[in-house]
Amino acid sequence: MTTTVLIVDDSKLARLVAAKLLRQVKPDWDVVEAANADAAAAMVGERRIDVALLDFNMPGRDGLELAADLRAANPGMPIAVVSANIQDEIIARSRGVGATFLPKPLTEEALAGFVSGAALRLRRAAP
Repeated sequence: MTTTVLIVDDSKLARLVAAKLLRQVKPDWDVVEAANADAAAAMVGERRIDVALLDFNMPGRDGLELAADLRAANPGMPIAVVSANIQDEIIARSRGVGATFLPKPLTEEALAGFVSGAALRLRRAAP
């Protein structure tokens, strides 16, 4: 079964960069994208999403609100909040909803660390 990663960011460039890095780290994983929290929520309702990379600062609902919704619907989903807003409060709030915080600009090394943990978590959860 293929792992599907949802990348949510209002910046098309940021989504392209994240998708490119993800494909370098996990070329066998599928990548889907959404430009905002509402589009992401609709996508999650239509298909299985295994892992989520969420921008923090977006118009409408922010990445932390979306992370909380995703966590409520799927308690075991690996979620990362990605932001250039590197403040203790944002990092703590990310952890509070059970998400990993990754700083922007996203690096292959940071993403690889998150993805490695996500893959392990998904393997453990598989029946």
